[in-house]
Amino acid sequence: MKRIACLLFLTAWIQVSAQENINYQKPPEEILKLVDVELAPSVLIDDKNSSMVLRYRDSFKSIAELSEKELRLAGLRINPKTNIGSRTTYYKNIKVVDLKGKNGDTKQVANLPANARLANFSWSPDQNKMAFTHTTTEGVEVWVLDIQSASAKKLTRANVNANMRDVVNWFEDSQAILVKMLPAERKPIIDQASVVPTGPTISTNDGKKAQNRTYQDLLKNKVDEDNFEQLATSVIQKVNMDGTSAQWLGSAMYTNISFSPDGNYVMITNVERPFSYLVPYYRFPSTTAIYSRDGKLVKTVEKVPLIEDLPKGFMSVRKGKRSFSWRSDKAASLVYAEALD
Repeated sequence: MKRIACLLFLTAWIQVSAQENINYQKPPEEILKLVDVELAPSVLIDDKNSSMVLRYRDSFKSIAELSEKELRLAGLRINPKTNIGSRTTYYKNIKVVDLKGKNGDTKQVANLPANARLANFSWSPDQNKMAFTHTTTEGVEVWVLDIQSASAKKLTRANVNANMRDVVNWFEDSQAILVKMLPAERKPIIDQASVVPTGPTISTNDGKKAQNRTYQDLLKNKVDEDNFEQLATSVIQKVNMDGTSAQWLGSAMYTNISFSPDGNYVMITNVERPFSYLVPYYRFPSTTAIYSRDGKLVKTVEKVPLIEDLPKGFMSVRKGKRSFSWRSDKAASLVYAEALD
């Protein structure tokens, strides 16, 4: 009888101990110092070589960051809650160094957000300011750093759409920026696990021979298509340095934004439907157009169809004009590449 009671007690103890929750543990301080070493800051120097910004970050991401939700769509890896790339490298602190001073004084930037997660740094054309984003638990904000005073301030609410990169672009006068924002009519993201399929996903083969590499994180079904469109769609707003803003362009899936050297024109590319399950978003149909600085369409310079296959051969490219960019030595002239064979 004693043996049975002993066995029952041991079984009960094992069951209880198996359900015990244990928190993550840190190694001894001596080991932690060897592994979690403070990294050297990364450096951003202005074009006049008069100021330098030092950016500091942690060696490793936290458990909270690694636990954040991630959607993999059309070649992108996105945090659907904060609307920024889920693999973004964040900086936690910045300092300003005066390179013209005799002593090279270093100033700690004041008024930075608490628990800073900073990214997307961009010098203003006059080199006196720097814009950057801060990712909160709810979304992405735009902040601006005044280099002279080494002080930062918030410009926007946490409604920036940083999913398609190229988030901040300065006007030539350095008094305003173009920012991709979440549209007011945005629909909720669909939970793939809760959707009951209404039919199969069908792919067709027309018998054409073509080469194509294997891409990661492609669209797989209609739900992925709808989620990608919601996450990629934004409006472009003009945000002034006092925090006021106004819509500059309406809703579209904007990718690249680029001002001409004289600041009078803006080249904008946006992707369009139909999407593909074979290639990432940058090979979806796209339109590249030139706008005036006040948001009026000047000229559409390129319309590209869906690119699901390319000619055979290493480094092959599609037919037609591609890789439009501004000439740096001209006020507003475009250059492009085009295959001759």
